[in-house]
Amino acid sequence: MFKSVSRRVFLSFLASSAATTALAAPPAASLRPVARAAGHSKKAAAGPEAIISAAKLGGQVSFAVADARTGARLEVGNAKTGTPPASVAKAVTALYALNVLGPAHRFSTQIVATGSVSGGVVSGDLILVGGGDPTLDTNGLAALVSALKDKGIREVRGAFKVVEGALPYVKTIDSEQPDHVGYSPAVSGVSLNYNRVHFEWKRSGGAYGVTMDARSDRLRPAVYVTKMQIVDRRVPVYTYKDGGSSDNWTVAKAALGNGGARWLPVRKPALYAGDVFQTLARSQGIVLKNPKVVKKAPRGTVLASRQSDDLRKILKDMLRYSTNITAEMVGMSATVKRTGRVPNNLKASAAEMNRWANSTLGTSAMKLVDHSGLGGKSKMTADDMVQALVKAHSSAVLRPILKPIPMRDNKRRVLKNHPITVDAKTGTLNYVSGLAGYMTARDGRVMAFAIFAVDEATRSRISKANRESPQGARSWNGRAKVMQQKLIDRWGLLYGT
Repeated sequence: MFKSVSRRVFLSFLASSAATTALAAPPAASLRPVARAAGHSKKAAAGPEAIISAAKLGGQVSFAVADARTGARLEVGNAKTGTPPASVAKAVTALYALNVLGPAHRFSTQIVATGSVSGGVVSGDLILVGGGDPTLDTNGLAALVSALKDKGIREVRGAFKVVEGALPYVKTIDSEQPDHVGYSPAVSGVSLNYNRVHFEWKRSGGAYGVTMDARSDRLRPAVYVTKMQIVDRRVPVYTYKDGGSSDNWTVAKAALGNGGARWLPVRKPALYAGDVFQTLARSQGIVLKNPKVVKKAPRGTVLASRQSDDLRKILKDMLRYSTNITAEMVGMSATVKRTGRVPNNLKASAAEMNRWANSTLGTSAMKLVDHSGLGGKSKMTADDMVQALVKAHSSAVLRPILKPIPMRDNKRRVLKNHPITVDAKTGTLNYVSGLAGYMTARDGRVMAFAIFAVDEATRSRISKANRESPQGARSWNGRAKVMQQKLIDRWGLLYGT
Protein backbone atom coordinates (compact mmCIF):
# COMPACT_ATOMS: atom_id res chain seq x y z
CA MET A 1 0.00 0.00 0.00
CA PHE A 2 2.71 2.48 0.95
CA LYS A 3 5.74 2.95 -1.23
CA SER A 4 9.03 4.75 -0.61
CA VAL A 5 10.47 5.67 -3.99
CA SER A 6 13.99 6.82 -3.13
CA ARG A 7 14.81 4.57 -0.18
CA ARG A 8 13.19 1.99 2.08
CA VAL A 9 13.50 2.34 5.83
CA PHE A 10 13.45 -0.80 7.94
CA LEU A 11 13.73 -1.16 11.70
CA SER A 12 16.74 -3.24 12.71
CA PHE A 13 16.46 -5.66 15.58
CA LEU A 14 19.68 -7.07 16.94
CA ALA A 15 19.67 -10.42 18.69
CA SER A 16 22.23 -11.35 21.25
CA SER A 17 23.07 -14.81 22.65
CA ALA A 18 23.57 -15.57 26.31
CA ALA A 19 27.14 -15.22 27.45
CA THR A 20 28.90 -18.40 28.50
CA THR A 21 31.71 -16.64 30.30
CA ALA A 22 31.83 -17.36 34.06
CA LEU A 23 30.25 -14.59 36.15
CA ALA A 24 33.49 -14.16 38.06
CA ALA A 25 35.53 -13.38 34.93
CA PRO A 26 36.34 -9.73 34.16
CA PRO A 27 34.46 -8.14 31.25
CA ALA A 28 36.19 -8.35 27.88
CA ALA A 29 35.04 -4.82 26.84
CA SER A 30 34.04 -1.56 28.48
CA LEU A 31 30.43 -1.32 29.65
CA ARG A 32 30.25 2.44 28.92
CA PRO A 33 27.58 3.49 26.33
CA VAL A 34 28.71 3.22 22.72
CA ALA A 35 27.75 5.92 20.22
CA ARG A 36 25.08 4.77 17.77
CA ALA A 37 25.98 4.54 14.13
CA ALA A 38 25.06 7.42 11.85
CA GLY A 39 21.54 7.13 10.47
CA HIS A 40 20.17 5.31 13.51
CA SER A 41 17.44 7.94 14.05
CA LYS A 42 16.33 7.52 10.44
CA LYS A 43 16.11 3.77 10.87
CA ALA A 44 14.06 4.26 14.02
CA ALA A 45 11.54 6.58 12.36
CA ALA A 46 7.98 5.26 12.49
CA GLY A 47 6.69 4.02 9.16
CA PRO A 48 3.64 5.60 7.49
CA GLU A 49 1.53 2.52 8.21
CA ALA A 50 2.18 2.85 11.95
CA ILE A 51 1.53 6.61 11.92
CA ILE A 52 -1.77 6.24 10.08
CA SER A 53 -2.89 3.27 12.17
CA ALA A 54 -2.21 5.18 15.39
CA ALA A 55 -4.51 8.01 14.28
CA LYS A 56 -7.51 5.63 14.24
CA LEU A 57 -9.30 7.56 11.52
CA GLY A 58 -10.96 4.70 9.70
CA GLY A 59 -11.76 5.28 6.07
CA GLN A 60 -8.84 6.09 3.80
CA VAL A 61 -5.62 8.09 3.91
CA SER A 62 -3.63 9.06 0.84
CA PHE A 63 -0.38 11.00 0.63
CA ALA A 64 2.55 11.92 -1.55
CA VAL A 65 5.78 13.83 -0.97
CA ALA A 66 8.24 14.90 -3.64
CA ASP A 67 11.39 16.93 -4.12
CA ALA A 68 9.92 20.33 -5.03
CA ARG A 69 12.73 21.09 -7.47
CA THR A 70 12.93 17.85 -9.42
CA GLY A 71 9.48 16.41 -8.82
CA ALA A 72 10.95 13.04 -7.85
CA ARG A 73 8.44 11.23 -5.62
CA LEU A 74 10.01 10.31 -2.30
CA GLU A 75 7.14 8.46 -0.63
CA VAL A 76 3.55 7.76 -1.63
CA GLY A 77 0.51 5.96 -0.30
CA ASN A 78 -2.78 5.58 -2.21
CA ALA A 79 -1.51 8.63 -4.08
CA LYS A 80 -3.63 8.09 -7.19
CA THR A 81 -6.91 7.58 -5.34
CA GLY A 82 -9.27 10.55 -5.55
CA THR A 83 -10.67 11.93 -2.29
CA PRO A 84 -12.50 15.15 -1.32
CA PRO A 85 -9.77 17.80 -0.92
CA ALA A 86 -11.92 20.23 1.10
CA SER A 87 -10.33 23.69 1.14
CA VAL A 88 -7.01 22.41 -0.22
CA ALA A 89 -8.79 22.99 -3.56
CA LYS A 90 -8.37 26.73 -2.95
CA ALA A 91 -4.63 26.37 -3.66
CA VAL A 92 -5.45 25.16 -7.17
CA THR A 93 -7.96 28.00 -7.56
CA ALA A 94 -5.26 30.48 -6.53
CA LEU A 95 -2.90 29.14 -9.21
CA TYR A 96 -5.72 29.26 -11.77
CA ALA A 97 -6.61 32.88 -10.99
CA LEU A 98 -2.98 34.03 -10.87
CA ASN A 99 -2.27 32.43 -14.22
CA VAL A 100 -5.38 33.65 -16.03
CA LEU A 101 -6.08 37.04 -14.41
CA GLY A 102 -2.58 37.93 -13.24
CA PRO A 103 -1.41 38.92 -9.72
CA ALA A 104 -1.98 42.64 -10.37
CA HIS A 105 -5.63 42.20 -11.40
CA ARG A 106 -8.11 44.39 -9.53
CA PHE A 107 -11.89 44.08 -9.47
CA SER A 108 -13.96 47.19 -10.07
CA THR A 109 -17.39 48.21 -8.76
CA GLN A 110 -18.94 51.20 -10.53
CA ILE A 111 -21.77 53.67 -10.21
CA VAL A 112 -23.13 54.55 -13.65
CA ALA A 113 -25.77 57.09 -14.68
CA THR A 114 -27.88 56.97 -17.81
CA GLY A 115 -29.24 60.13 -19.32
CA SER A 116 -27.88 63.56 -18.48
CA VAL A 117 -26.34 64.66 -15.21
CA SER A 118 -26.83 68.35 -14.56
CA GLY A 119 -27.09 70.53 -11.48
CA GLY A 120 -26.85 67.49 -9.20
CA VAL A 121 -29.76 65.75 -10.92
CA VAL A 122 -29.50 62.39 -12.73
CA SER A 123 -32.23 62.48 -15.36
CA GLY A 124 -32.05 58.75 -16.06
CA ASP A 125 -31.21 55.69 -13.97
CA LEU A 126 -28.52 55.22 -11.35
CA ILE A 127 -26.84 51.83 -11.64
CA LEU A 128 -24.64 49.88 -9.23
CA VAL A 129 -22.51 47.66 -11.46
CA GLY A 130 -20.95 44.65 -9.79
CA GLY A 131 -17.60 43.62 -11.21
CA GLY A 132 -17.08 40.34 -9.37
CA ASP A 133 -15.28 41.86 -6.38
CA PRO A 134 -15.46 39.33 -3.51
CA THR A 135 -14.11 41.85 -0.99
CA LEU A 136 -16.65 44.67 -1.35
CA ASP A 137 -17.94 45.62 2.09
CA THR A 138 -20.21 48.23 3.63
CA ASN A 139 -17.30 50.65 3.96
CA GLY A 140 -16.69 50.29 0.22
CA LEU A 141 -20.32 51.04 -0.60
CA ALA A 142 -20.20 54.05 1.72
CA ALA A 143 -17.13 55.33 -0.17
CA LEU A 144 -19.07 55.12 -3.45
CA VAL A 145 -21.96 57.07 -1.91
CA SER A 146 -19.52 59.70 -0.64
CA ALA A 147 -18.10 60.04 -4.15
CA LEU A 148 -21.61 60.77 -5.46
CA LYS A 149 -22.13 63.39 -2.79
CA ASP A 150 -18.79 64.99 -3.63
CA LYS A 151 -19.99 65.31 -7.22
CA GLY A 152 -23.05 67.16 -5.98
CA ILE A 153 -25.55 64.39 -6.81
CA ARG A 154 -28.75 65.04 -4.89
CA GLU A 155 -31.56 63.60 -7.00
CA VAL A 156 -32.12 60.59 -9.25
CA ARG A 157 -35.27 60.79 -11.37
CA GLY A 158 -35.03 57.35 -12.92
CA ALA A 159 -34.77 53.86 -11.45
CA PHE A 160 -32.08 52.46 -9.21
CA LYS A 161 -30.66 49.23 -10.65
CA VAL A 162 -28.08 46.67 -9.56
CA VAL A 163 -26.18 44.67 -12.19
CA GLU A 164 -25.19 41.13 -11.12
CA GLY A 165 -24.45 39.48 -14.47
CA ALA A 166 -20.64 39.64 -14.41
CA LEU A 167 -20.84 36.13 -12.90
CA PRO A 168 -23.62 33.52 -12.85
CA TYR A 169 -26.09 33.56 -9.99
CA VAL A 170 -25.60 30.60 -7.64
CA LYS A 171 -28.16 30.23 -4.83
CA THR A 172 -25.76 28.39 -2.53
CA ILE A 173 -22.21 27.16 -3.01
CA ASP A 174 -23.08 23.64 -1.86
CA SER A 175 -26.72 22.55 -1.68
CA GLU A 176 -25.77 19.78 0.77
CA GLN A 177 -25.03 22.32 3.50
CA PRO A 178 -27.65 23.50 6.04
CA ASP A 179 -29.50 26.62 4.89
CA HIS A 180 -28.26 28.83 7.72
CA VAL A 181 -24.47 28.37 7.51
CA GLY A 182 -22.69 31.57 6.53
CA TYR A 183 -19.92 29.77 4.64
CA SER A 184 -22.31 28.67 1.86
CA PRO A 185 -24.03 31.88 0.68
CA ALA A 186 -25.29 32.82 -2.75
CA VAL A 187 -22.82 34.01 -5.39
CA SER A 188 -23.27 36.49 -8.23
CA GLY A 189 -21.41 39.31 -9.95
CA VAL A 190 -22.00 41.56 -6.97
CA SER A 191 -21.17 40.62 -3.40
CA LEU A 192 -21.34 42.50 -0.11
CA ASN A 193 -19.76 41.48 3.20
CA TYR A 194 -19.07 38.03 1.74
CA ASN A 195 -22.83 37.81 1.20
CA ARG A 196 -23.61 37.54 4.88
CA VAL A 197 -26.05 39.52 7.03
CA HIS A 198 -25.56 40.09 10.75
CA PHE A 199 -28.41 38.76 12.91
CA GLU A 200 -28.43 39.87 16.55
CA TRP A 201 -30.96 39.31 19.31
CA LYS A 202 -31.34 40.63 22.86
CA ARG A 203 -33.82 39.59 25.49
CA SER A 204 -35.74 42.19 27.45
CA GLY A 205 -38.21 40.70 29.87
CA GLY A 206 -40.19 38.08 27.99
CA ALA A 207 -39.59 39.58 24.56
CA TYR A 208 -36.67 39.78 22.14
CA GLY A 209 -35.31 42.67 20.16
CA VAL A 210 -33.96 41.61 16.75
CA THR A 211 -31.71 43.46 14.32
CA MET A 212 -30.54 42.53 10.83
CA ASP A 213 -27.73 44.73 9.59
CA ALA A 214 -24.79 44.94 7.19
CA ARG A 215 -22.26 45.96 9.76
CA SER A 216 -18.63 46.88 9.23
CA ASP A 217 -16.09 48.23 11.69
CA ARG A 218 -17.59 51.71 11.22
CA LEU A 219 -21.19 51.33 10.07
CA ARG A 220 -24.30 49.33 10.89
CA PRO A 221 -26.94 50.04 8.26
CA ALA A 222 -30.19 48.17 8.76
CA VAL A 223 -31.11 45.54 6.18
CA TYR A 224 -34.70 45.22 4.96
CA VAL A 225 -34.34 42.59 2.24
CA THR A 226 -33.62 39.96 4.91
CA LYS A 227 -36.36 39.34 7.46
CA MET A 228 -36.35 37.35 10.70
CA GLN A 229 -39.29 35.98 12.68
CA ILE A 230 -39.00 34.35 16.12
CA VAL A 231 -41.18 31.23 16.38
CA ASP A 232 -42.19 29.42 19.57
CA ARG A 233 -40.56 26.03 18.90
CA ARG A 234 -37.45 24.06 19.82
CA VAL A 235 -36.39 22.59 16.47
CA PRO A 236 -35.37 23.25 13.83
CA VAL A 237 -33.33 26.20 15.03
CA TYR A 238 -33.56 28.00 11.66
CA THR A 239 -35.76 27.77 8.59
CA TYR A 240 -35.41 29.65 5.32
CA LYS A 241 -37.97 30.53 2.65
CA ASP A 242 -37.49 32.47 -0.57
CA GLY A 243 -39.85 35.43 -0.33
CA GLY A 244 -39.32 36.57 -3.90
CA SER A 245 -38.04 40.03 -3.07
CA SER A 246 -36.72 39.01 0.34
CA ASP A 247 -34.93 36.30 2.33
CA ASN A 248 -37.37 35.11 5.00
CA TRP A 249 -35.92 33.40 8.07
CA THR A 250 -37.44 31.99 11.24
CA VAL A 251 -35.58 31.06 14.41
CA ALA A 252 -36.64 28.85 17.31
CA LYS A 253 -37.32 30.89 20.44
CA ALA A 254 -36.07 28.07 22.66
CA ALA A 255 -32.59 28.36 21.09
CA LEU A 256 -32.04 32.07 21.72
CA GLY A 257 -31.22 32.29 25.43
CA ASN A 258 -30.67 35.82 26.72
CA GLY A 259 -28.94 37.15 23.62
CA GLY A 260 -26.42 36.49 20.89
CA ALA A 261 -25.46 37.07 17.28
CA ARG A 262 -24.36 35.23 14.15
CA TRP A 263 -23.84 35.84 10.45
CA LEU A 264 -26.46 34.30 8.17
CA PRO A 265 -26.01 33.71 4.43
CA VAL A 266 -27.55 36.04 1.88
CA ARG A 267 -29.47 34.39 -0.98
CA LYS A 268 -30.24 37.61 -2.89
CA PRO A 269 -26.86 39.34 -3.11
CA ALA A 270 -27.80 42.01 -5.67
CA LEU A 271 -30.90 43.08 -3.73
CA TYR A 272 -28.87 43.02 -0.52
CA ALA A 273 -26.19 45.31 -1.95
CA GLY A 274 -28.88 47.58 -3.42
CA ASP A 275 -30.76 47.70 -0.12
CA VAL A 276 -27.66 48.78 1.81
CA PHE A 277 -26.57 51.26 -0.87
CA GLN A 278 -30.05 52.84 -0.80
CA THR A 279 -29.85 53.27 2.98
CA LEU A 280 -26.36 54.77 2.82
CA ALA A 281 -27.41 57.13 0.02
CA ARG A 282 -30.41 58.30 2.03
CA SER A 283 -28.10 59.17 4.90
CA GLN A 284 -26.30 61.53 2.52
CA GLY A 285 -29.50 63.14 1.27
CA ILE A 286 -29.71 61.13 -1.96
CA VAL A 287 -33.11 59.46 -2.27
CA LEU A 288 -33.25 56.36 -4.49
CA LYS A 289 -36.13 54.16 -5.53
CA ASN A 290 -36.12 50.53 -4.39
CA PRO A 291 -33.43 48.51 -6.21
CA LYS A 292 -34.16 46.43 -9.30
CA VAL A 293 -31.81 43.60 -10.33
CA VAL A 294 -30.63 43.37 -13.96
CA LYS A 295 -28.08 41.19 -15.72
CA LYS A 296 -26.36 43.69 -18.01
CA ALA A 297 -25.31 47.28 -17.50
CA PRO A 298 -26.59 49.82 -20.05
CA ARG A 299 -24.25 52.44 -21.42
CA GLY A 300 -23.85 55.53 -19.34
CA THR A 301 -21.53 57.86 -17.49
CA VAL A 302 -19.31 56.45 -14.74
CA LEU A 303 -19.82 58.66 -11.70
CA ALA A 304 -17.79 56.68 -9.17
CA SER A 305 -15.61 53.57 -9.08
CA ARG A 306 -14.02 51.43 -6.37
CA GLN A 307 -11.01 49.22 -7.03
CA SER A 308 -10.26 46.16 -4.94
CA ASP A 309 -6.83 45.23 -3.63
CA ASP A 310 -4.67 43.41 -6.15
CA LEU A 311 -5.43 39.74 -6.73
CA ARG A 312 -2.31 38.52 -4.95
CA LYS A 313 -3.45 40.21 -1.71
CA ILE A 314 -6.99 38.89 -2.14
CA LEU A 315 -5.72 35.33 -2.64
CA LYS A 316 -3.36 35.53 0.32
CA ASP A 317 -6.29 36.46 2.55
CA MET A 318 -8.43 33.76 0.94
CA LEU A 319 -5.84 31.09 1.71
CA ARG A 320 -5.37 32.36 5.24
CA TYR A 321 -9.05 32.64 6.21
CA SER A 322 -10.36 30.02 3.75
CA THR A 323 -13.23 32.20 2.49
CA ASN A 324 -15.37 30.10 0.19
CA ILE A 325 -17.09 32.93 -1.64
CA THR A 326 -13.74 34.51 -2.53
CA ALA A 327 -12.60 31.25 -4.10
CA GLU A 328 -15.82 30.91 -6.10
CA MET A 329 -15.80 34.50 -7.36
CA VAL A 330 -12.15 34.65 -8.37
CA GLY A 331 -12.39 31.17 -9.90
CA MET A 332 -15.41 32.07 -12.00
CA SER A 333 -13.84 35.41 -12.95
CA ALA A 334 -10.83 33.50 -14.26
CA THR A 335 -13.15 31.28 -16.29
CA VAL A 336 -14.85 34.33 -17.79
CA LYS A 337 -11.46 35.70 -18.81
CA ARG A 338 -10.21 32.34 -20.12
CA THR A 339 -13.28 31.46 -22.18
CA GLY A 340 -14.66 34.89 -23.04
CA ARG A 341 -18.11 34.04 -21.68
CA VAL A 342 -19.94 33.72 -18.36
CA PRO A 343 -20.17 30.04 -17.33
CA ASN A 344 -23.62 28.55 -16.85
CA ASN A 345 -22.98 27.57 -13.27
CA LEU A 346 -20.33 26.84 -10.67
CA LYS A 347 -19.78 23.25 -11.78
CA ALA A 348 -19.14 24.36 -15.36
CA SER A 349 -16.55 26.86 -14.18
CA ALA A 350 -14.84 24.22 -12.04
CA ALA A 351 -14.75 21.89 -15.05
CA GLU A 352 -12.91 24.59 -17.00
CA MET A 353 -10.42 24.90 -14.16
CA ASN A 354 -9.91 21.12 -14.22
CA ARG A 355 -9.07 21.34 -17.91
CA TRP A 356 -6.67 24.20 -17.25
CA ALA A 357 -4.94 22.22 -14.48
CA ASN A 358 -4.47 19.21 -16.73
CA SER A 359 -2.99 21.28 -19.57
CA THR A 360 -0.96 23.78 -17.52
CA LEU A 361 0.04 21.97 -14.34
CA GLY A 362 0.31 18.47 -15.76
CA THR A 363 -2.37 16.92 -13.56
CA SER A 364 -4.44 14.03 -14.84
CA ALA A 365 -7.39 13.35 -12.54
CA MET A 366 -8.73 16.69 -11.22
CA LYS A 367 -12.49 16.37 -10.68
CA LEU A 368 -13.44 19.49 -8.73
CA VAL A 369 -17.08 20.59 -8.71
CA ASP A 370 -16.41 24.07 -7.35
CA HIS A 371 -13.50 26.42 -6.65
CA SER A 372 -13.61 26.35 -2.83
CA GLY A 373 -13.65 22.63 -2.06
CA LEU A 374 -16.90 22.94 -0.10
CA GLY A 375 -18.68 20.42 -2.29
CA GLY A 376 -18.03 16.92 -1.02
CA LYS A 377 -18.34 15.47 -4.52
CA SER A 378 -15.03 17.04 -5.57
CA LYS A 379 -12.19 14.56 -6.00
CA MET A 380 -8.44 15.13 -6.08
CA THR A 381 -5.49 12.76 -5.80
CA ALA A 382 -2.47 13.41 -3.62
CA ASP A 383 -0.27 12.80 -6.66
CA ASP A 384 -2.07 15.49 -8.69
CA MET A 385 -1.83 18.00 -5.85
CA VAL A 386 1.89 17.38 -5.50
CA GLN A 387 2.27 17.69 -9.26
CA ALA A 388 0.62 21.13 -9.11
CA LEU A 389 2.86 22.20 -6.24
CA VAL A 390 6.01 21.06 -8.02
CA LYS A 391 4.97 22.90 -11.17
CA ALA A 392 4.35 26.10 -9.17
CA HIS A 393 7.56 25.88 -7.15
CA SER A 394 9.96 27.25 -9.75
CA SER A 395 7.93 30.42 -10.28
CA ALA A 396 7.51 31.01 -6.51
CA VAL A 397 3.95 32.27 -6.98
CA LEU A 398 2.17 30.08 -4.44
CA ARG A 399 4.35 29.49 -1.38
CA PRO A 400 4.64 33.20 -0.43
CA ILE A 401 0.85 33.45 -0.13
CA LEU A 402 0.29 30.15 1.69
CA LYS A 403 -0.28 30.17 5.42
CA PRO A 404 2.63 29.17 7.70
CA ILE A 405 1.67 26.00 9.58
CA PRO A 406 3.44 25.71 12.96
CA MET A 407 4.83 22.40 14.12
CA ARG A 408 3.52 21.27 17.51
CA ASP A 409 4.41 18.94 20.36
CA ASN A 410 2.31 16.02 21.59
CA LYS A 411 0.10 18.42 23.54
CA ARG A 412 -0.49 20.54 20.42
CA ARG A 413 1.67 23.37 21.72
CA VAL A 414 3.59 25.33 19.09
CA LEU A 415 7.29 24.48 18.82
CA LYS A 416 8.98 27.80 18.08
CA ASN A 417 12.38 26.43 17.04
CA HIS A 418 11.34 23.36 15.10
CA PRO A 419 13.83 22.63 12.28
CA ILE A 420 11.06 22.06 9.70
CA THR A 421 9.12 24.99 8.28
CA VAL A 422 5.79 24.44 6.56
CA ASP A 423 3.64 26.67 4.35
CA ALA A 424 0.44 24.95 3.30
CA LYS A 425 -3.31 25.00 2.81
CA THR A 426 -5.53 23.15 5.24
CA GLY A 427 -8.85 21.60 4.31
CA THR A 428 -11.64 20.52 6.64
CA LEU A 429 -15.09 19.08 6.06
CA ASN A 430 -17.02 16.64 8.20
CA TYR A 431 -14.69 13.62 8.50
CA VAL A 432 -12.46 15.04 5.78
CA SER A 433 -9.05 16.54 6.48
CA GLY A 434 -6.43 17.70 4.02
CA LEU A 435 -3.09 19.45 4.13
CA ALA A 436 -0.91 20.29 1.14
CA GLY A 437 1.97 22.64 0.53
CA TYR A 438 5.71 22.97 0.97
CA MET A 439 8.06 21.94 3.74
CA THR A 440 11.70 22.90 4.17
CA ALA A 441 13.86 20.41 6.07
CA ARG A 442 16.77 21.20 8.36
CA ASP A 443 19.27 21.04 5.49
CA GLY A 444 17.23 23.39 3.31
CA ARG A 445 15.72 20.78 1.02
CA VAL A 446 12.24 21.84 -0.11
CA MET A 447 9.57 19.18 -0.52
CA ALA A 448 6.03 19.39 -1.89
CA PHE A 449 3.49 17.22 -0.10
CA ALA A 450 -0.21 16.42 0.08
CA ILE A 451 -2.09 14.42 2.73
CA PHE A 452 -5.79 13.59 2.44
CA ALA A 453 -7.91 11.65 4.93
CA VAL A 454 -11.60 10.80 4.64
CA ASP A 455 -14.08 8.54 6.42
CA GLU A 456 -16.80 8.39 3.78
CA ALA A 457 -18.91 5.84 5.65
CA THR A 458 -19.27 7.99 8.77
CA ARG A 459 -19.67 11.12 6.69
CA SER A 460 -22.56 9.63 4.70
CA ARG A 461 -24.55 8.98 7.88
CA ILE A 462 -24.67 12.64 8.95
CA SER A 463 -28.03 14.28 8.28
CA LYS A 464 -28.11 17.64 6.52
CA ALA A 465 -29.46 19.33 9.65
CA ASN A 466 -26.42 18.19 11.67
CA ARG A 467 -23.66 19.01 9.19
CA GLU A 468 -22.59 22.27 10.84
CA SER A 469 -20.96 20.49 13.80
CA PRO A 470 -21.66 16.73 13.92
CA GLN A 471 -20.75 14.63 16.90
CA GLY A 472 -17.21 13.27 16.81
CA ALA A 473 -16.01 15.31 13.84
CA ARG A 474 -13.89 17.68 15.90
CA SER A 475 -11.93 14.96 17.68
CA TRP A 476 -11.51 13.07 14.39
CA ASN A 477 -10.07 16.19 12.80
CA GLY A 478 -7.70 16.64 15.73
CA ARG A 479 -6.34 13.12 15.26
CA ALA A 480 -5.94 13.77 11.54
CA LYS A 481 -3.84 16.87 12.25
CA VAL A 482 -1.58 14.90 14.59
CA MET A 483 -1.12 12.29 11.87
CA GLN A 484 -0.26 14.98 9.30
CA GLN A 485 2.44 16.42 11.53
CA LYS A 486 3.95 13.01 12.25
CA LEU A 487 4.20 12.29 8.53
CA ILE A 488 5.87 15.67 7.98
CA ASP A 489 8.28 14.95 10.84
CA ARG A 490 9.09 11.61 9.23
CA TRP A 491 9.76 13.15 5.82
CA GLY A 492 11.94 15.87 7.29
CA LEU A 493 14.03 13.27 9.10
CA LEU A 494 14.31 10.78 6.23
CA TYR A 495 14.64 13.02 3.20
CA GLY A 496 16.27 16.14 4.60
CA THR A 497 19.69 14.65 3.93
